Amino acid sequence: MAAPIISCDASSRRRLAIGVGLAASWSLVGCGTSTTLNGAGASFPAAIYQRWFQDLASQGLRVNYQSVGSGAGVRQFQSRTVDFAASDVPMKAEEIAKVPQGVVQVPMTAGAIAVAYHLKGCELKLSQAQLVDIFLGKISNFSQLGCAAKPIKVVHRSDGSGTTANFTAHLAAISPAWKSGVGTGKTVKWPTGIGAKGNEGVAAQLNQVEGGIGYVEAAFVKEPLQAAALTNASGQLVKADLASEQEALASIDLGPDLTGSNPNPIKGYPIVTFSWILFYQTGNGSKHEALTKAFNYALSDQAQAMAPGLGFISLPADVLAKGRTALAGIKP
Repeated sequence: MAAPIISCDASSRRRLAIGVGLAASWSLVGCGTSTTLNGAGASFPAAIYQRWFQDLASQGLRVNYQSVGSGAGVRQFQSRTVDFAASDVPMKAEEIAKVPQGVVQVPMTAGAIAVAYHLKGCELKLSQAQLVDIFLGKISNFSQLGCAAKPIKVVHRSDGSGTTANFTAHLAAISPAWKSGVGTGKTVKWPTGIGAKGNEGVAAQLNQVEGGIGYVEAAFVKEPLQAAALTNASGQLVKADLASEQEALASIDLGPDLTGSNPNPIKGYPIVTFSWILFYQTGNGSKHEALTKAFNYALSDQAQAMAPGLGFISLPADVLAKGRTALAGIKP
């Protein structure tokens, strides 16, 4: 997508529309020298990244971000075709070993994975067993869940996805059958359903299919879709809202390398995750200054305050502090 030209006045910048899920870029013309950064990866945080990148245009930075999924983002990062990548799952040691420049992984935002469905008049409250059985194909009609009779049509991701990795990690944590059968990862062999690309694609498919059910980042749940209440590890039925998401996020110990997770929290909404930006530790060259400026802004209180309004979770103060320290560790 060609970069729109943005004039220097604030009113013109406010008129810029963001298309979530599409490649987005902003170019500043006539306001001094502009710098371009190119990134690719997770669709889960695309909405908030695009909002931040719009703000960066007023600071002389142009950011191109391709919402292609975590798996594709990591591959582009390894092949050095981007300046940064985004992933909802941290890179593993064997993946990092393929990046001779070294890798710094910084949590940049967080959110909940919702079980979204399209059936008017149905208020789903799912036990852990029911959740697993839907995606195993053992529950195939909404009547089995206490709603009006309607065949269930499962929609899952078709691309390599951090959202899938986190969702299947939760299913494996609550079900030995899922763990030993389907397993976990950015891609799995789904027992049932149809695939769609990106959070955007799953949400679009669900919007078109009455009786559809799938998993997406909570920000993608909009009418006519609804989000099911899920059961956490303490047996409480919980809906995804800011308070329940923050409570669950607080249970995650990121550890010294800032890559921790908790696939089955005792308190709060049971499927929450951080999302990471991947940086080269060295070899950033002329892009180093722009990278640190752009993502220090993303880790600022101002930028993080936008998260709830966009369907995400503002990072806790201690995580922000650790993130800023980690970002300072990248070199030219």
